Amino acid sequence: MSTVDVRKADGTTNGTVELPEKIFDAQASIPLLHQVVVAQLNAARQGTHKAKSRGEVAGGGKKPYKQKGTGRARQGSIRAPQFTGGGVVHGPVPRDYTQRVNKKMKAAALRGALSDRAREGRIHVVETFIEGETPKTKDALTVLRGITEARRILVVLARDDEANWLSLRNEQSVHLLVADQLNTHDVLIADDVVFTATALDEFLGAQGESVANVDTDADSNEEG
Repeated sequence: MSTVDVRKADGTTNGTVELPEKIFDAQASIPLLHQVVVAQLNAARQGTHKAKSRGEVAGGGKKPYKQKGTGRARQGSIRAPQFTGGGVVHGPVPRDYTQRVNKKMKAAALRGALSDRAREGRIHVVETFIEGETPKTKDALTVLRGITEARRILVVLARDDEANWLSLRNEQSVHLLVADQLNTHDVLIADDVVFTATALDEFLGAQGESVANVDTDADSNEEG
């Protein structure tokens, strides 16, 4: 297992946490990542686009001018596609963009994405971004910038971590997710991924792995 330092709100390091190889050192399949990401983006599409064909556009029932003798091309309706305000040829119609991807494929793609970030040293863990329960955006950003200066940061929080959520939700460079919403697309578009220790525990527990084993400096001193 690889290990990552656990940062405290004051900027110091409080031991390390182990990242299971099954999740953070798995082989990444590029075709699988592509398929899962495309399916996820397609699932977000409403598919309600619609353009009217010439049969659906109102008006145009009368022949605009006589068939012969005008010197102009013959026309049967002003709602034909070549006229302004006419129908659209082969225009978009409502459709469902959903692509079926099973749970095993989604899980494998997420492991591959996390493993790619872990191998590049772009997975980070913090105890918390603020001290106490009062949201403080300035303090949270100070801790975050002490870890990474990346332009796009994915921060993974525990579901009930309201204080950290409120502290970071207005920062444009940060995308917030709770642990059970972690997905391949958001991991891949982020430059760095930052877990809180509690969120990492929740995520590993949901993946069937043992809870993150944090080896703190205090524990090391007691053993010594």
